[in-house]
Amino acid sequence: MTASPLLTLFLPVALGIIMLGLGLSLTLADFARVVRYPRPVLIGLVCQIVLLPLACFFITLGFALEAALAVGMMLLAASPGGTTANLYSHLAHGDVALNITLTAVNSVIAIFTMPLIVNLSLVYFMDEGQAIPLQFGKVLQVFVIVLGPVAIGMLVRRLAPALAAALEKPVKILSALLLAVIIVIAVSKDWQTFVTYAPVVGAAALCFNLASLAVGYWVPRLLRLSRPQSIAIGMEIGIHNGTLAIALALSPMLLNNHTMAIPAAIYGVLMFFTAGAFGWWVSRGVKKEVATGAVV
Repeated sequence: MTASPLLTLFLPVALGIIMLGLGLSLTLADFARVVRYPRPVLIGLVCQIVLLPLACFFITLGFALEAALAVGMMLLAASPGGTTANLYSHLAHGDVALNITLTAVNSVIAIFTMPLIVNLSLVYFMDEGQAIPLQFGKVLQVFVIVLGPVAIGMLVRRLAPALAAALEKPVKILSALLLAVIIVIAVSKDWQTFVTYAPVVGAAALCFNLASLAVGYWVPRLLRLSRPQSIAIGMEIGIHNGTLAIALALSPMLLNNHTMAIPAAIYGVLMFFTAGAFGWWVSRGVKKEVATGAVV
């Protein structure tokens, strides 16, 4: 499978800009908050790292997806929450501080869990000889591509807070544009597969998205977390960093498989609509509790 030099250069740069935007919104206090409030963070991480890959695995089997598409679904499930979750959580009256902490912590953990889940998925779904394991060197590449820009963004915010504040909005706008471009690239690179499998992959992605939102909200509620905390976890889990999943799938240095990027591309469009509907629904409950003085 050939890869254009433009794509080889564009994907790391685009992902770097998006992760830089994440870093500009983070501080060391976001990581320290785990020690002060460990329970909601641990519940969110268990939902994200353990329950979601399991749910995605069974959904993938249920829809009998073609091997590369199945791996793409698992790659999506292994990706951390996206920064857009913070905005949706704010609009739905969720605990945004918890969102930021989960994004920060899970972005670090995902560097190790994503290669593990992808490797297991490649072994299970791909025929013998087709697997493309992520060796230590490639894990290190992911670490540098993802956490390097985050660290730079955090450093800028710490040393030059005024500059970080000025950059945050333009970088967010640029990140949204780059996300759109990456989705277009993912679809156009394997257009025939997209046309052939879009209905079944779209149904699987929608099912997984709804499952993500449900797990993220109801598991914390059953474990007696507050409604704002449950909303935050629901948004964090329901809005995946599809950009990261697409970039890893398309990157000539990593998986280099266009078909694996399709589930994340479709999910990246669907999740904004479902998250909006979910946010509207749960925010009604928060407003009623605030009105009656019984916020739980």
